[in-house]
Amino acid sequence: MLAVIYRGRSLRPRRAHTPGISFYAVVLAALTAFVSNTAFAQMEHRNAVVHAANVAGTPAAAAAAAAPNPDCTLIVPANPLSAKGLSTPFQLVATDPNGGPCNEANTAQSAFVEAAVFDPATSQILIYHPLVIDTGTKPAIAPVVPALPANAIVGLWIGFNGDNLTLTAADPSTLGSAKCVNGLPGSIFTQVSFCNAPAVFSAANNAAINGNMKVPALATSKDGQVCPTIRSFSIIDQDQSDNTDTLYLATSTGTTAQKTKANVAKLKGATTLLNPGDNSLFSYFVAPAIGCTPWMVPSLDDPGQMVPAQAVNELQAHLLQKTPVARVPGGDPMAEFNGSPDLAKDNLYRQSVDQPAATNSTFQTAPYCREMLRALPKMSLDQAMETNFASLAPAAANNTFTFLAQRWVASWQLLNCQSLISIAAPITLTTNANTGVVTAAKINTSKLNSDIESIAGSLDADNSIYAN
Repeated sequence: MLAVIYRGRSLRPRRAHTPGISFYAVVLAALTAFVSNTAFAQMEHRNAVVHAANVAGTPAAAAAAAAPNPDCTLIVPANPLSAKGLSTPFQLVATDPNGGPCNEANTAQSAFVEAAVFDPATSQILIYHPLVIDTGTKPAIAPVVPALPANAIVGLWIGFNGDNLTLTAADPSTLGSAKCVNGLPGSIFTQVSFCNAPAVFSAANNAAINGNMKVPALATSKDGQVCPTIRSFSIIDQDQSDNTDTLYLATSTGTTAQKTKANVAKLKGATTLLNPGDNSLFSYFVAPAIGCTPWMVPSLDDPGQMVPAQAVNELQAHLLQKTPVARVPGGDPMAEFNGSPDLAKDNLYRQSVDQPAATNSTFQTAPYCREMLRALPKMSLDQAMETNFASLAPAAANNTFTFLAQRWVASWQLLNCQSLISIAAPITLTTNANTGVVTAAKINTSKLNSDIESIAGSLDADNSIYAN
């Protein structure tokens, strides 16, 4: 087993193993639920808006334009980092009722919460999925009360399927006590927020560096390359490190429940709610498509089950991703302030996803665009495997490859890459004129190779920004 050198310390990751039947059972069950949904809500909202603009005049564009109230508020319960707080449902309500209601079972408005629990005694991370319900309602099945380890360090990662999710609490001191971060005053992180995340990462990183936490080594994918992490430039989009792996159940009456084996058995016919973003795309689609497995850890709400999670995705990437390591750029719409890059906001986001602070020179977007371009051959290499895997958003693209291709094009637009580095996206999309669904994508490899060669002079400088 090879040792990984991390910041002068030797890390010996756990030996990688072939994905087990249990993981693929999880993926298969998730895909069965996901591909039955046709709403644009099954892709990140910002990418969906770009896609809708690119297919203007189709039913898909009309569906995107008719989306419900995109701005909701999440009411955080008292003591949200305690066992009682974690098992008390978070409540979703419209930020402005005049814009229409917010309903958790509406996939264009669903909010998601994921808790990572670090056990100091065992240096193990456990995952719990706090439930979100509509304000004034009750859950379909009461959440499991987690058995937290003694002196546990708990953090929360929160995602959203609409535009803007604002945190609030009945007691104004709740958010401060739980060290919740929703963005800067006057400029939230749009879809995501965090509570006490840096404390979890600090403890986990120290445990890994000291050899007390075993971090799974990155295996080899079916294409013969090292499996990617959530910070591979072949995985990221314009707003990397966003949203969670959390799954919920929604009943026909609009109530929700944690997605556990017991609840699935009790709630016959319930559908699965997914938080589309880098993490769910990586864990449930891209990784299994190319023969890789995300880091799986024990679930506290579904004892005996192993689950992926944003916290461990980020931790593994922080420790094991080789240069170049993608980190939040200044042009990330979630980290911008009034549409402009903001270093303070960018670094506030970074600290909650286990990334080092940036400087004015290291959070520029042009180098990020160049690294995206250099990583594009990976998509071409994996095209056959990803073409044969289901799409995260069937209303946008018909398989994982076409989904990734249209997502890449949308990211290129959202980051303004063509203007920044004077290179047009080397991908041509074929779209069904009636539905707006991307049915094929062609990467112009001749143009891509020429484009990569044209930016060769900046390779060393760019890699120094994204070094590990």
